[in-house]
Parts: sequence; C-alpha cells; structure tokens
Amino acid sequence: MKILILGAGKMGSFFCDILSFDHDVAIYDHDPARLRFTYNCRRFSSLDEVDAFNPDMVINAATVRYTLDAFRQVLPHLRPDAVLSDIASVKTGLPEFYATCGHPYVSSHPMFGPTFASLSNLADENAIIITEGDLAGIAFFEKLYASLGLHIERYTFRGHDETVAYSLSIPFASSLVFGSAMKHQPAPGTTFKRHMAIARGLMSEDDYLLSEILFNPDSLVQLDRISDALAELREIIGRRDTDAMAAFLARVRRNIAAE
Repeated sequence: MKILILGAGKMGSFFCDILSFDHDVAIYDHDPARLRFTYNCRRFSSLDEVDAFNPDMVINAATVRYTLDAFRQVLPHLRPDAVLSDIASVKTGLPEFYATCGHPYVSSHPMFGPTFASLSNLADENAIIITEGDLAGIAFFEKLYASLGLHIERYTFRGHDETVAYSLSIPFASSLVFGSAMKHQPAPGTTFKRHMAIARGLMSEDDYLLSEILFNPDSLVQLDRISDALAELREIIGRRDTDAMAAFLARVRRNIAAE
C-alpha cells in the first residue's frame, strides 16, 4: 500500500518507522529540517510531490491545531478513493469534516503520547479505534495496533470524547493544579519528585493540545468530580476526622485497585 504521512513530528516519524518496511511510505512536512531523521521512506517538502506518489491512504499526524488544515491542503492532490486517517487525541470538527470530504476515512487514537510512553515497548499501552468509518481502513489499524501489542478499544466519536474527558482531563487538570501550587523544594521526597516529573512532562506538550483536551465539553463533569473530592478531603482534614479519613482512603484504594 502507498501511505502518505502528514507531519514529521514524533508520532509521524513513529508511524513512518513501523510502516515503511511493509508499505511504500512517504512523509510530508512543510519544514524540510524535520525530515532529516526519517529513513526508508520518500520525503516530501511540497504537496505537489503527492500527485505523482498517488497514495492509497493518508495518515494525518499533524499537531491537533493543524489537523483539519492539513487535510484540506492535501485533498486536491488525492484521488477520490484515497482513505483519510487521523490519529488525533481531540476529534473536534473531524466527524463534520469526514461527512463532507467525499473520501473514505478511519479515525483512531493511539493512547500513548511520546512524552511518557516508550515507543519501543508498547505492550501495556492502549489505542482507540472509532467504529464510524471505512471498514477496510478500520481493519488496517486493528491489524497494525494488534501487531504492536496494544490493547484496542472501539468507540463512536461521541464515546471517544467521553472517554478522553475521563482518562485525560482528570490527570491533566490534577497535574496543572499541582504545578500551579508548586514552589522550589530544596530536599524533595520521592513522591514529590515523581509528581513533578509528570507535571514537567505534561508541560512539554503543545499548549493548544492541552487547551483542546480540557475544553472538551465533557471535561467539566470530570472537573466537578475533582472539586467535590477535594472539598470532601478538605473538610475531613479540617475536622481531623480519623474515621472519615479511613473511609476516604479505603474508597481511593478500591478505585485504583487493579482489575
């Protein structure tokens, strides 16, 4: 299969690496300097080069801020049956775009950002595949993700947004609140250092990505859960209520227990 990847960032380069030995892969980035470390693939710095390549599938790995723009720019260079694919963690606007673009499509979300995951060992990581889309495209990504040892979940676009609000908004918001309250610690403990490492990793992400994930309408429900739990904990601490604290801690242990 001929596959065009849009964007030579960490995820674009990752997909290029894993696909280029079994497929004819080209990777496009408007900044030629970002193509320097890609290999075993065609490297395009102009969309005009896409015409001759004539891809069967396009994997859009542009940052979430430019996902829709990247699709719109490449559309004139594609034949009508070329499959469009995104791996965006935020699906805002994508269902509407796919409904009118005139191309078959498949949408998925690798739940392993390059900041925290080891891209060479994904055995404990997850991926979401959207059930709305081209069946052949869905089968392609199911096979690909299974070959990486990923656990695969299947959701509608709506189900994806609800899941992301829970799985990303809660830890993102918690880390942001932690970081916003921090001051220099001359002798930090182990727990503090681990939390700080997570916060620093989060803050290395693109500001637009963080904003869009938290602006998900479903995020507010999750933030209310954090606020309610924090208010309850504050009240328990204020009363120095040992029994209530024991019950609170027991509930937390149940919530985080391995299934």
